[in-house]
Amino acid sequence: MSEKVLNVTRRSRCPSHPGGILKRLYLKEWNITVSEFSERIGVSRKAISAIVNEHKSVTPEMAMRLSMATKTTPQLWLNLQANYDLWHLAHEKQEVFSRIKPLVFAVA
Repeated sequence: MSEKVLNVTRRSRCPSHPGGILKRLYLKEWNITVSEFSERIGVSRKAISAIVNEHKSVTPEMAMRLSMATKTTPQLWLNLQANYDLWHLAHEKQEVFSRIKPLVFAVA
């Protein structure tokens, strides 16, 4: 398995879902409801609820909205989502990925 995939699979604990971080570090700290926050960033309450309850992923557009509201970067939210997704993928399909052999090229 490649070194990058191994780094993801070595973590025994799943990285936090970005929705959990949004809920704990922002909404609870600011004492703001899902409805208030969703209105502030111009999306439905259902969309934010699905993210904070870890049922939906953060998309690039949502990452932009979250970053503007939280004074962070869209890359932060996308990285959190990617780390979460890669950890799950690496653990759920470990057997599949372990059979993939890297290409080796000879230098002439």
